[in-house]
Amino acid sequence: MLETTYARAGSVAEAVKLNKAGKGEGKYLAGGHTLIPAMKQRLASPSVLVDVARIGELKGVKVTGRKVTIGAATTHAEVAADEKLRAVCPALCHLAGHIGDQHVRHRGTIGGSIANNDPAADYPAALLALDATIVTDKREIAADKFFKGLFETSLKDGELIKAVTFTAPAKAGYAKFPNPASRYAMAGVFVAGQKDGPRVAVTGAGDDGVFRSKELEAALGKGLDASKIDGVKVPPKGLMSDIHATAEYRAALVKAMAKRAAAATAS
Repeated sequence: MLETTYARAGSVAEAVKLNKAGKGEGKYLAGGHTLIPAMKQRLASPSVLVDVARIGELKGVKVTGRKVTIGAATTHAEVAADEKLRAVCPALCHLAGHIGDQHVRHRGTIGGSIANNDPAADYPAALLALDATIVTDKREIAADKFFKGLFETSLKDGELIKAVTFTAPAKAGYAKFPNPASRYAMAGVFVAGQKDGPRVAVTGAGDDGVFRSKELEAALGKGLDASKIDGVKVPPKGLMSDIHATAEYRAALVKAMAKRAAAATAS
């Protein structure tokens, strides 16, 4: 029989302390959309389950100029509805507003999503394109170094995500082709115009999870002209083939979603 101790933390310090009591077998719980089903199927059996969803210092969106900080326990619905964030980065609000359904958006959190790093999740593409930083209780990690592969990140055992930060670019856009049942991205592309050139990140299509597309970045240039994508050939090598789509089909989807995302930067 699976035995798990549940504890609700009131602060980051308390959460970390409670997790340590699990001696490497503790898990943090926020929205629980991945962890709870995994526990039901006996794919995960944490000895200690630490609920961090109500920790005040992990909640909310803060915008200072173009500097954005989003607490790890902030829900998708809260990200989608934040007017200050919408004023500087509407693309991220758009992305959050199209995750799952209303139930998922009002329970799931940005921190839980990126900690899980599902290969079809939306936020990893955004943070990679936005050149974001993931802030934990121990350090700050650049998004380029945070996402390591399928369901894999650079987080160490017991490390807790506190927030994500980024400087909102002048232009950004996101488009995805969702699976009609799960609404996970079969291919999703986030385009951000950075000072040193565009960053284009792809989710839902990579055989090894989220990645940046050098071909699309080179084609777009600093102008983020969607028409320049017409001549790009997205290689199917390294893309996922499964029951939903072949690698070749996903390559076509990536190109189409990239064009839509680039066009969205002009709105």
